Amino acid sequence: MLIHSVYFWLKPELTDAERANFRAEVQKLSAVRTIEKIYVGPPASLRERDVTERSFDVALTIVFRDGPAHDAYQVDPIHLAFVERNQRSWTRVQVYDSQE
Repeated sequence: MLIHSVYFWLKPELTDAERANFRAEVQKLSAVRTIEKIYVGPPASLRERDVTERSFDVALTIVFRDGPAHDAYQVDPIHLAFVERNQRSWTRVQVYDSQE
């Protein structure tokens, strides 16, 4: 199993409607066939701790069966279209990949 965690920092000038649209765009990635599970959401509303990073706007977590499934996702037309349509909405993207 491969876990692909992506964190997006959106441009501060985006309106609430644009932010909601971005989140809906991220959800569209669920149509990629190599994805086993997908989770999309904002930072959790939990007690602040020194080790917690909550400056991001949208978190995307995807579970893949294996590395080849992840690699297929990277070149999938749905993923490529998402990047093309939405890259002007963010100021930063951070990716963490881990394996079971």
